[in-house]
Amino acid sequence: MNYEMLVSYIQQFGYLALFLSLWLGIVGMPIPDEVVVMTGGAVTVNGLLHPVPAFLLTYLGVVSGLSLGYLLGRYAGTPLLNKLRRKKNVDKALEFSETLVQKYGSFAICISYFFPIVRHAMPYVVGVNRMPFRRYALFSYTAGFVWTFLFFIIGRYAGDHAREVGSLIYKYGLRFLWIPFVLVAVWAIIWFAYKHSKPGRAS
Repeated sequence: MNYEMLVSYIQQFGYLALFLSLWLGIVGMPIPDEVVVMTGGAVTVNGLLHPVPAFLLTYLGVVSGLSLGYLLGRYAGTPLLNKLRRKKNVDKALEFSETLVQKYGSFAICISYFFPIVRHAMPYVVGVNRMPFRRYALFSYTAGFVWTFLFFIIGRYAGDHAREVGSLIYKYGLRFLWIPFVLVAVWAIIWFAYKHSKPGRAS
């Protein structure tokens, strides 16, 4: 499935297309999650979808897809992990995930969201290591909400350029992590300045 097909599916099936595109990301969809989430934000600007349900279905698609990885890791165990290691890029992601867990413990789940491929490898690793689901859900669902919200908002600003911007972020990963925070800071400054520039407000 390419980007044009994704937009076409969203036009035909609406919110369900967003959910399934992200839920199936665990099996290696050809479109990066960053692009899908940003597209979800972009299509709410032109009125194709409403922002709140679009965001909620996008968020649920992200966390449910990763939760499936956790369940596969926990119940399929080491044999599945060994099978995944045969794939070069996945093997590197699994090794990096294990390193993050050794260094940062449960917080490694939050960090992994901002590394393409590692984001999908991490649930397998913590699942195989039998992390309690409640702990996994606490860290993954919280970080997933923040991650989804950031890229959804960026998508609303990127509009028709969501594919290009999302692909760049996917390619360069953390090098662009500062962009969402800068955008939020700029928006907060503009909003604060606007509120305090209204006529009749005491100086």
